[in-house]
Amino acid sequence: MGGMGGRGGGGGGFRGVDEAAQKKLNAQAPRIAGLGKRVVGLFRPYLGRIILTGILVIVGAAIAVIPPLIVQRIFDDALFPTDGGSPEIGLLIRLVLAMIGLFLFSAVLGVAQTWLTSTVGNSVTGDLRVRLFEHLQAMELGFFTRTKTGVIQSRLQNDVGGVSGVLTNTVTSILGNVVTVIASLVAMIIIDWRLTLIAVVLMPFLVLVQRKVGQVRARIAGETQESLSELTAITQETLSVSGMLLSKAFNRQRTESERYQAENRNQVMLQVRRAMSGQGFFAVVQVLMASVPAVIYLVAGYLIAGGEGAITAGTVVAFTTVQARLLQPLMGLMRVSLDLQTSSALFARIFEYLDLVPEIEDAPDAIPVSSAPGPRGRVEFRDVVFRYPDAAPGTRPTLQGVSFKADPGQHVAFVGPSGAGKTTVLYLAPRLYEAHGGAVLFAGADVRTLTQESIIDDVGIVSQETYLFHATIRENLLYAKPEASEEELIAACQAANIHHIIAGFERGYDTVVGERGYRLSGGEKQRIAIARVLLKDPPVLLLDEATSALDTVSERVVQEALDEAAKGRTVLSIAHRLSTVMGADVIHVLEAGHIVESGTHSELLARGGLYAELAAQQVAASQILDTETELEQAIGGGKPAAFADRRADRAPEGSVAEDAVNTLTAPVPLLDGPAADQRVYPADG
Repeated sequence: MGGMGGRGGGGGGFRGVDEAAQKKLNAQAPRIAGLGKRVVGLFRPYLGRIILTGILVIVGAAIAVIPPLIVQRIFDDALFPTDGGSPEIGLLIRLVLAMIGLFLFSAVLGVAQTWLTSTVGNSVTGDLRVRLFEHLQAMELGFFTRTKTGVIQSRLQNDVGGVSGVLTNTVTSILGNVVTVIASLVAMIIIDWRLTLIAVVLMPFLVLVQRKVGQVRARIAGETQESLSELTAITQETLSVSGMLLSKAFNRQRTESERYQAENRNQVMLQVRRAMSGQGFFAVVQVLMASVPAVIYLVAGYLIAGGEGAITAGTVVAFTTVQARLLQPLMGLMRVSLDLQTSSALFARIFEYLDLVPEIEDAPDAIPVSSAPGPRGRVEFRDVVFRYPDAAPGTRPTLQGVSFKADPGQHVAFVGPSGAGKTTVLYLAPRLYEAHGGAVLFAGADVRTLTQESIIDDVGIVSQETYLFHATIRENLLYAKPEASEEELIAACQAANIHHIIAGFERGYDTVVGERGYRLSGGEKQRIAIARVLLKDPPVLLLDEATSALDTVSERVVQEALDEAAKGRTVLSIAHRLSTVMGADVIHVLEAGHIVESGTHSELLARGGLYAELAAQQVAASQILDTETELEQAIGGGKPAAFADRRADRAPEGSVAEDAVNTLTAPVPLLDGPAADQRVYPADG
């Protein structure tokens, strides 16, 4: 394609970079100011439910430490009274019933708490996913041309999915475990403060070690998500229809499998590292906490033997029960802390995308196209300058001082060598890119003063690479106008010369076209794309080499459909085949970002400039003088040439192209002047 063609080769592709270095760079999560505050802000719409959940958690955690105190009474007052009397069966029954009642009530609270936390957590995750998707929808086209689709998919799926567990369980886990730990410590102090000191002496050390483990896990988490992103990108690139055709065409299936296997091995290793990081620490914690009861028994024995304080059997049993209950919430708090540190890298990656500012946004006082001062359908460029963001410093702009005007109903065509800037002109007209100098006017108003939505509503685009969804023909057509009737669908398809073909399918308009429309021929896909634009019925039509990939017969049929679609509309078209633009009202010839010639087909041929050179090149390349009837008549003075004259080295006498063809067959270069990228043009402005 024109302007975009020059951008594709700059980066060298994903195989052209040091992937190992890039992964290490990406594994370092971006710095996001106020990250914790922003994460907390995600829960703001669900504040009421969170408060209710918090109440249930506090009540449930407080209830959880009551049974050990009841156990103390069961031992010291009901089973083994300290006064040496017989067991109190009545008291024992009441205490046992109280314990069972507490367990039942705690279970009911747990069910309600789980429902609330699941609802809130998954709602926040869903909100975050939708928010990220909508933000990406608002990004300019250039963002997607420089970012791999698999990377974007990874942010939406892997990163958001990676934090869903944290969003679902973190609040309740922190609150519940904190309350449980505090209540347990209070209960332990009430039971015996001396034993409590022994039980908690190792806590500061455990917290310090846990912090170090969390930092390691956070780093591994970032590397793991980057590896998942690469796996997603490989899958998207290789298993798409286009990617599969490419790998089969070059017999590279084994290479692609090896590339996937290598990244998969890296992912497995990272997942194992992530799973194992901190396991030794937690094993030590568990052993220490589990050993505390044995130490308590030993200390209690010494205290009882020494007669220091009243320590009963109930006190020891109740204390070890509370201490055992302390282990789970304490471990939970440590794990939550680790999860928070691990997920911070994922949150940072998500917010990094959310913080991206679209290069093209509506002005605060933007107006719709319907309120613009000029006629609807007029497109005008005034000294437009544009350079792609990834262009190397010092290189010339893609467009330099381009000016033209297309009035309603007029067909304006652009031709020129590859990389001259043709496609860029079509991208700038509907403000898919932003001009860096000059002005692009739409309906008489600068596009920067109009709403993007209203501009796009007035534009229909038919590109060289037709994109169809893996859906039915009807669904692909209704994408342009969801409320369209059956009659409107048929009318659009008839105008696009495709209705009779669709009617011949077994399922008609309900025929599934396959991935990217691969069940249809190129001409059929193009005509469905044209029908889709006709259904939209825009006043401006942009044709980006819409027939360049088709054979001659298909091109003729599609060109007829395009001619029908162009009636009454402003048409901006670009083409390499000059036969498709010969009927344009005006043809602008672009070279190195400049319009170097303008005029009708016959005027440009007679001028003998670049347009005539391009025509001669096509004649020589095809090895026939006039492949198309229109071109035959234009070059041959309006008369069809005889077969003997349809050779590249023989032009009809007196024809406009005679000199050009003679030049081609002469043993000298076609262009005596400097190459296009070496020519000197007047300074801009």
